[in-house]
Amino acid sequence: MEDFTKLLLNYLPTVGVSLAILVVGFFLTLLITFLVKKAFTKSKLDPSLASFFVNVIRIACYSIIVIAALSQLGVSTTGLVAFFSAALAAVALALKDNISDIASGIIILFTRPFVTGDFIEFGEYKGFVQKIDIVQTKLLTYEDTNIIIPNSRVTSNEINNYTAHPEMRVKIPVPISYGADLDKTKEVLLEAVKSNPDILKDEKHTPVVRLDRFGESSLDFFIVCWCDFKDYWTVYFALTEAIKKALDKNGIAIPFNQLDVHIVENKIQ
Repeated sequence: MEDFTKLLLNYLPTVGVSLAILVVGFFLTLLITFLVKKAFTKSKLDPSLASFFVNVIRIACYSIIVIAALSQLGVSTTGLVAFFSAALAAVALALKDNISDIASGIIILFTRPFVTGDFIEFGEYKGFVQKIDIVQTKLLTYEDTNIIIPNSRVTSNEINNYTAHPEMRVKIPVPISYGADLDKTKEVLLEAVKSNPDILKDEKHTPVVRLDRFGESSLDFFIVCWCDFKDYWTVYFALTEAIKKALDKNGIAIPFNQLDVHIVENKIQ
């Protein structure tokens, strides 16, 4: 009993120091990650990339703290290195099917073809970027549904980033009857477009109405105007409705598909 008590008293300072290292290290890690987050916020770094760096720093700090605490207890550093190497090997083996996703995630985070909040389209997917993780990207669609896509599928497709430019072009095809007056039709369509308060009307973004082609059953016009990205669908639907009302008001018909059949009577003499 005396030997046990003596042994305990001999190890208490060492155990106390190890616990102190763990506690102080834990609070230091909280402080460091807080300061890093604050610095990233001021630098306006993309939230996903900032989160990636913070997680790396947190893991590195915890690893150093654990190694320091165990070393204080007399645990061999060589054994610790071997343990962490084995743990990393086990993690790598478990994630072998996700290596391409992880590599793609790193590429996305550092090349930044899109950032959190952007509206993107690739393949059959289209939506707002909610979060970019190291393995997957999360999108929110216009239907208010969440889509989670592996990063390897993202980088293997062409990406259309609609938010890369603040203005978007709105193009609406308008079929018109062959019997309509061209000048009047252009005037009516242009007035319908200009009456929308959400389109851009500066010199660089002047609305355009053009006759595109002679269709099988109609004269095919198109309207082009520009608006802020956030107003695209509002402008598109509002213009479609305004165009129909303007054409009806001015007696300009939108034809349906039709086929003219000519019967030739052959007279046999």
